[in-house]
Amino acid sequence: MKNIKFFSILALLLLVAAPMMAADSSASEGIAKFVEEMGFVSFFAGEGWKNAVMILIGCLLLYLAIKKEYEPLLLLPIAFGMILTNLPGVGMFDSNLWNEHFLKEGAEGYHSYGYIMAHGGLLDILYIGVKAGVYPCLIFLGVGAMTDFGPLIANPKSLLLGAAAQIGIFATFLVTQIDWPIFGFTPEQAASIGIIGGADGPTAIFLTSKLAPELLGPIAVAAYSYMALVPVIQPPIMRALTTKNERMIRMEQLRTVSKKEKILFPIIVAIIVSLVVPSAGTLIGCLMLGNLMKESGVVERLSKAAQNELNNIVVICLGLTVGATATATSFMNWQTIGILAVGIVAFGIGSASGVIMAKIMNLFLKKKINPLIGSAGVSAVPMAARVSQTVGQESDKHNFLLMHAMGPNVAGVIGSAVAAGILLSFLG
Repeated sequence: MKNIKFFSILALLLLVAAPMMAADSSASEGIAKFVEEMGFVSFFAGEGWKNAVMILIGCLLLYLAIKKEYEPLLLLPIAFGMILTNLPGVGMFDSNLWNEHFLKEGAEGYHSYGYIMAHGGLLDILYIGVKAGVYPCLIFLGVGAMTDFGPLIANPKSLLLGAAAQIGIFATFLVTQIDWPIFGFTPEQAASIGIIGGADGPTAIFLTSKLAPELLGPIAVAAYSYMALVPVIQPPIMRALTTKNERMIRMEQLRTVSKKEKILFPIIVAIIVSLVVPSAGTLIGCLMLGNLMKESGVVERLSKAAQNELNNIVVICLGLTVGATATATSFMNWQTIGILAVGIVAFGIGSASGVIMAKIMNLFLKKKINPLIGSAGVSAVPMAARVSQTVGQESDKHNFLLMHAMGPNVAGVIGSAVAAGILLSFLG
């Protein structure tokens, strides 16, 4: 029985190999071509080792997303997109299709986007949503549908804390244009790096895709990494800038916000912000539309779709395509190190500015506010608010700051979008 099986397999192999044996030259050429096209070979040719390093970095980010749960919803697809784009020969993303000359002039008589649809890889096609600013806006729609602006409406002073936390964006924008070894970025690149200080991933992606798409990969990775590290980065800054007595300040319970106020708020904010900063109208409009769908109570199906199905689909597409921009040539250079270094400084300045603003406000207020809630002015919702609560309870276990911190936290979402709009209006 064993002999029958052996001869059967041998006969099958001979049948498959017969055509190739009939044309030795064609067979050898085919085998040689197959070997040359194998991705493993590329790792040992030229700078192919950089692709291998990028794949390892992608695996590290996957570990952080899965094991440590650092912003896994976006870090996981970003990391996997990074792996896919650095696999030699796969051809899912071609960065040459996205250089500015190509996008302005088109190619072979086609409109550039039409050419990409016809000839680009899978991630090239999905990346159109990033370049056109569609994905970040749709995520803002979902964020709005999940956000409660009640704490901000109940305590409008929180808006000042959210605005103060954006100082990190503009300070970084100015500093990164200085011609130092790791700085010396163009104004457009400096603005894109500065927006990391707002701790708002979608806004960082939106602005960078408009002003400095060549830096999209490093900036997106930095933005979401620092958002995930909020519980690590913020507490030392908060403790250093406040006394124990300040951390023990208890705040009065927020008033109840009526449904009418919650419905009017997104309408009024969308109109006013769009008139004052038209460049921010797209992000703010989507954010407030999502919130209006939630608060109106008459389109529950749309609100749930924005929060769940639509948001989840967009997050997958956004993460994969942003990760795809992190090619070896664009990521492995001194600029990336500069971006990572400056990004954490921008985030630290933003957190510190919110705390300092709260301390300044206390000089004029009869009812003091706990300075810890100022650090929540960055728009890492709701993580930054939870950090304020955690640090506050270290000094007073019965001090509940979460709802008070949510005011500046959601104000930070609005503030970062407005800051991006201002930078876009000057540089776009």
